[in-house]
Amino acid sequence: MGSSVRELAGATPATRDRYVDLLRVGSLGAVVLGHWLMAAVTPDGVGNLLAVVPALQPLTWLLQVMPVFFFVGGFSHALSYRSLLRKRPEGSEDSIYSAFLRARLQRLLRPTMVFVLVWGAAALLVQLLGGGGGLTGVTLRMVTQPLWFIGIYLAMVAFTPPLLRLHERYGWGAFAALAGAAVAVDVLRFAAGVPYVEFLNFAFVWLAVHQLGFLRADGRIRLRRAALLAGGGLIAATGLVAFGPYPLSMVGMPGEKVSNMAPPTLALLAHGLWLVGAVELLRAPAARLLERPRVWRTVVAANGVAMTAFLWHLTAMFGVYGALLALDVALPAPASAAWWAQVPLRLALAAALTAALVAAFRTFERPATSAPVQGHGPLAALGATLCLLGVLGLSMVGFGGLLDGRTALLIAIPVSAPAAVAMTLGGWLLVERAGRRTP
Repeated sequence: MGSSVRELAGATPATRDRYVDLLRVGSLGAVVLGHWLMAAVTPDGVGNLLAVVPALQPLTWLLQVMPVFFFVGGFSHALSYRSLLRKRPEGSEDSIYSAFLRARLQRLLRPTMVFVLVWGAAALLVQLLGGGGGLTGVTLRMVTQPLWFIGIYLAMVAFTPPLLRLHERYGWGAFAALAGAAVAVDVLRFAAGVPYVEFLNFAFVWLAVHQLGFLRADGRIRLRRAALLAGGGLIAATGLVAFGPYPLSMVGMPGEKVSNMAPPTLALLAHGLWLVGAVELLRAPAARLLERPRVWRTVVAANGVAMTAFLWHLTAMFGVYGALLALDVALPAPASAAWWAQVPLRLALAAALTAALVAAFRTFERPATSAPVQGHGPLAALGATLCLLGVLGLSMVGFGGLLDGRTALLIAIPVSAPAAVAMTLGGWLLVERAGRRTP
């Protein structure tokens, strides 16, 4: 592993934007750390530290960095699709689309499929043996929650070609149209009380942030515009939270009537704008730091396992808490002095167990070597849609109640865990088949 990382780092072309790689792994790392810190586990159940200590909720304005990951995704997707167009100038749009979709989804879905299969088998075994109560039941229900991110990211990949064409024609206007649609959705939601309209912002908010990545790929977010994004976004987010119907926390809170995350709100979009502007203002000093060989090797190594670590970090966290309970180690009241004193130990143990899980499953994060021969765009799009619905459904219903038909509402459709697993696996197989199909 060490030698391959050294070789990859040494072979980095001078034209590569290293800062994007740092942002990708840094944003996922911040989410992992935030989840570990927010979990307030006691023998009676699992709570949220931010609900216990509301004064800590402003920290979510720093730790809720998923907008940065989607921004980086837009940048990478633009470069990847344009690269395919250059390499296959005579290829049909249909075949290029399926090749792009399969190439972008391989590294995302291969570790996700392994995670779903391993946890699905474990959950089935536990429930067949009559288990599933206590912390085990909570784990089965919550361990899939990070999969919502995979579902949204799938949509971004699938919509890249048409949205990239809109960007190339209208530039900032395409971003403004998506942001304006997000505004309209919240007006209809909060002012007119239109039911279910809020779910449209799962698309408009995240795709608007993704569109900023296209602008960055074309060098259209320079210092002045970055400063405007950071300042304007922060002022807008502050005003919306202070005077609008939006909560302070930029992550979901138990029992709240309105969440900035699910579905996303205009306040979260403003939060994303200030984050994007802020990280762009830090680009130059970070780029100088990344010229150091040791720093760059660390980033390369982390990017090679980032998705696997993200998928399994809640497994590690619940594993640590389960072990502490099994060993009769006292779990102090959340936010007490004893609880804070125990934080370094819990973080170290969760990091160690995550590293062990990464060692076991990291091979699935490496993309397959075979290249698609001829694509089939509609089949690839259908597969991506099924994957999207499957992982979103699984993130909501979890693996608890796998055998008793428990469901959760995906927008307005009840989805069970078996159905979600079937859609995820079926969609993945369609994407694979579409990428390899010969004329």
